[in-house]
Amino acid sequence: MQNLHSLLDGFAHVATPMNLLIALLGVTIGTAVGVLPGIGPAMTVALLLPVTYGMEPTQAFIMFAGIFYGGMYGGSTTSILLNTPGESSSVVTAIEGNKMAKAGRAAQALATAAIGSFVAGTIATLLLVVITPPVVRFAVSLGAPDYFALMLLSFVAVTSVLGASRVRGFASLLIGLVIGVVGIDRVTGQQRLTFGVPQLADGIDVVVVAVGIFAVGEALWIAAHLRRRPAEVIPVGRPWMGRDDWRRSWKPWLRGTAYGFPFGALPAGGAEIPTFLSYATEKKLSKHRDEFGRGAIEGVAGPEAANNASAAGTLVPMLAIGLPTNATAAVMLAAFEQYGIQPGPLLFERESGLVWTLIASLFVGNLLLLVLNLPLAPAWARLLRIPRPYLYAGILFFASMGAYAVNAQPFDLFLLLVLGLLGFGLRRFGLPILPLIVGVILAPRAELQGRRALQLSGGEWHGLLGGWVSGLIYTTVLVVLFWPLVRRFVLRRRARMVTG
Repeated sequence: MQNLHSLLDGFAHVATPMNLLIALLGVTIGTAVGVLPGIGPAMTVALLLPVTYGMEPTQAFIMFAGIFYGGMYGGSTTSILLNTPGESSSVVTAIEGNKMAKAGRAAQALATAAIGSFVAGTIATLLLVVITPPVVRFAVSLGAPDYFALMLLSFVAVTSVLGASRVRGFASLLIGLVIGVVGIDRVTGQQRLTFGVPQLADGIDVVVVAVGIFAVGEALWIAAHLRRRPAEVIPVGRPWMGRDDWRRSWKPWLRGTAYGFPFGALPAGGAEIPTFLSYATEKKLSKHRDEFGRGAIEGVAGPEAANNASAAGTLVPMLAIGLPTNATAAVMLAAFEQYGIQPGPLLFERESGLVWTLIASLFVGNLLLLVLNLPLAPAWARLLRIPRPYLYAGILFFASMGAYAVNAQPFDLFLLLVLGLLGFGLRRFGLPILPLIVGVILAPRAELQGRRALQLSGGEWHGLLGGWVSGLIYTTVLVVLFWPLVRRFVLRRRARMVTG
């Protein structure tokens, strides 16, 4: 009951004219930037972090909520009209969505994506309200060894589950950990990896890292592979759905939500797995299987709902424990840190008004997105005609302005270029970006919790074990690490028995 009162107070804060205007501005900017090809929600939030400088924390996070959901929606427009997913979670939407668009049903594909996003986002945010407080109560009971184990699980999960190669995942994580520990050691006071540069003594700001790796790295990558011919955008009218489209979409929306939310809340669960599961489920259950591969509306409705429900699910561990489970949540965590706010179990106690206003703004932003995007779909489609050189020149300009605004030091611009080149190198050699970002954000925290655990045990290694929670987590880590080897051994043994 107390949570309901807190949520109503959050709605009261959001409902002021200025905050509603900020929410509208957030969903508009988020959708506009998210629609542009190759950008996606994580880069959208990273690029627009500097926009909130100078704003009050409450207003800033109302805007971030709009940018967060707006960026998620924008990716579906690109996938459907250009067959160019903004990120991996939109790949499944492109499979059937672009086929529908080529068959003259772009309006219906965009409509089911928009309404499915609204339905999934609303249900998932309600689940966020219900689930997060119990998770917070559980998190309060955890000690330093348990938190260290949780962060270790996050490190292993994001490197083992994502990408095609574990080696590349761990290489990316190692780079992030190195960047994360640059600066002065809080215990000994010694400088680490500063190379005598005084500007590095305070560490590298997470905002500069996020903008450099995402925005500048992507701009350099696109410039290296730039195609001069303009993108072929399929024309679209105002999205609408007939009675048959509604009948075929509402069940996939609900099933997609059921898949997306739990996976979003898991370490490295992400949105990729639930979108593929949703697509496979709809293909199996549909009475129109022959349409799959040629433009089935269920193949857009289900995965898009799973994608957006997963986005809300990522906020559970981020708010309750301070652990990001995908790139967008990692950048949102950086947004908290730029205001000196520490996500975790005490966040609901210390910043209760801010948290419940943020959650309430998710409901408001979700509704504004539906109202905004249904009539403005043709306008978003026109954004896709912006020439790539102009688009990425603008991105570099805003990225540079944002990096300079962090500390007002020219050195940060040099650092931004170095990080941009690093982001380019990651893309060139196929290293995933998420492990690096998670490493940068969690490295100082993992070090702090690990040291606390060792101090409590007098420096003995058994101090890292803690109670049953950390033991269960370490067991999970071992399973994640060694399961592929065990599976390969079992398969080889079976093959020998069959051939023998």
